[in-house]
Amino acid sequence: MSALGKLQKLTHVMFILAILALCMLMILFPAETWQAGVRGLAIWWDVLFPSLFPFLVLSELLIGFGIVHFLGTLLNPLMRPIFRVPGSGGFVFAVSCASGYPTGAKLTAQLWEQKLVTREEGERLVAFTTSSDPIFMIGAVSVGFFHNVAIAPVLVASHYAAAFIVGLLMRFHGKGTDHSNKHSISESKVYPSHPNNIRKNKLKLAIESMHQARMADGRAFGELLRQAISSSLRLIIIVGGLVVFFSVIMELLVQTGWLGVLYHWTELGLVHAGLPPALSQSLVGGLFEVTLGAKEAGAAGASIPLMYKAAAAAFVLSWGGLSVHAQIMSILSNTPMRYGPFLLARVIHALIAPILVLLLWAPIMGTMDSPAFAPNIPNFTPFIYTPHWGTIVVTGLVTLGIVVFLLLICSLIISLFSNRHVKR
Repeated sequence: MSALGKLQKLTHVMFILAILALCMLMILFPAETWQAGVRGLAIWWDVLFPSLFPFLVLSELLIGFGIVHFLGTLLNPLMRPIFRVPGSGGFVFAVSCASGYPTGAKLTAQLWEQKLVTREEGERLVAFTTSSDPIFMIGAVSVGFFHNVAIAPVLVASHYAAAFIVGLLMRFHGKGTDHSNKHSISESKVYPSHPNNIRKNKLKLAIESMHQARMADGRAFGELLRQAISSSLRLIIIVGGLVVFFSVIMELLVQTGWLGVLYHWTELGLVHAGLPPALSQSLVGGLFEVTLGAKEAGAAGASIPLMYKAAAAAFVLSWGGLSVHAQIMSILSNTPMRYGPFLLARVIHALIAPILVLLLWAPIMGTMDSPAFAPNIPNFTPFIYTPHWGTIVVTGLVTLGIVVFLLLICSLIISLFSNRHVKR
């Protein structure tokens, strides 16, 4: 047997032993397992379902009606030169900003199914469109966990600025591939920046692209809506199952004390970096689940400067937690896109976001270094993030509209400058 075969066999055995150990722990701690499962289910129902499901259905409908192709044609002058992805990636980025992870991966997988992105383009797109949503960062993290809405601008700015930087860095991923050689015919029909279309009216091209996509889809509205709801429900149920699963794993690790080793190693690393060791619980918790890590960051000791606690929260939000990673892996499993580039992007995002918090703290927050300088809610009962579903949906739609509008403005400016350059 080859070394690779032995390694695969050993991995298989280790997975079986891990599953058996998990089953034994669930038997030993039935009450804790039940409570962890209920907490995970509450997070899914109160936060994830209303923030993901409407936008997943809406995105399916927009793709079916060709709206994504329309926006992709208009946004291509912006997305192609900066991020090396098609213009439809701008729509993916906007929806991801509005609804959070794992919407970006789901839409990217759909673009790959329609042959609008290659494998490398899809990997670049997933890398920087996997982000949290504003309502969670403002409502849950800033208000709920930190009891301080004043830190919201720093968290949101650092999170999305880091995602933008990740997109710029990931544009060098797959540098050897040449998209124009493989898809020159399709690009000449769809993208206004293609040499064959440089002198054509871009709005006319966008409308033609939308019409062609709608004709190619061909489904009646009723069938399109049924399939959109069906596929969105399947994904949202998978997301919920993974959230509950990792919530149970985290609780069992806490009950058995196995997290103590991770806490110790993390504390040593923080001490060597000159950072407060008390942040170890937030970082270790965020390694597995976003909500737990962000909550621990807000609940860290009062002696820790607020700036460092916000940086820890930014790390957790950018890393995403293994629960989100598992969601992305399940979505990408039906495509040739690989998990490795996504993992690299999450590491980069998680390292850049806290640094941006520290850099932006003084310009945005001034001398504030303690919750005493901002609206504060001291030591009340544990916060349960249960916003009104309407608030989540409306906030997401507003965010989607703002991001799409800004992207279109930037694309228009770049297109105008490009046309002037061509005329010269």
